[in-house]
Amino acid sequence: MASTLSQSYKNPSAPAAVAINYSTPDLTRHPPRSPRTRLGGYAHLPRLLDKARAVAAGKGGDFHYNCPFDQQFFSFTGIGHKAFMAQIRKGKSDSEMLAYVESRSPRKPFEIETWSSHLEHWVPSVPDTRAFFNDVHRKNAPERADIGTWFEWLELDDYVTYGGRP
Repeated sequence: MASTLSQSYKNPSAPAAVAINYSTPDLTRHPPRSPRTRLGGYAHLPRLLDKARAVAAGKGGDFHYNCPFDQQFFSFTGIGHKAFMAQIRKGKSDSEMLAYVESRSPRKPFEIETWSSHLEHWVPSVPDTRAFFNDVHRKNAPERADIGTWFEWLELDDYVTYGGRP
């Protein structure tokens, strides 16, 4: 009975489930993963992987590899952005990239958790970055008083950029 059911059943959401190819994401069509999404405890790492893969495939859109958020990750782990990109260009999966990071970074789990938590609560404090943050916030959703951290700002910007309404 189970084999008959599996042969005849068609998942109506199957096309949606494969719409985003994380091995070569097209950031001209959809945003990278949320900076809150973690891999191996690292906040931002899945987003960094999406951006790196898209840039390597020429589909990075307006996203920049080695931006200040990426630089935070590279500084914390001690991994160079060029070496990281070289691994991406080899077609490594998320789990293979995590193994690469773990083999090169001396960070302990409690340090990763502390760093990730700090990154999630990071607020713009330098005047020029605060002005940039405020300008984009005003453009995207001036009525939203709940946007205070960089992660909240990134998620809002991704949502609005790809057609969502605040």
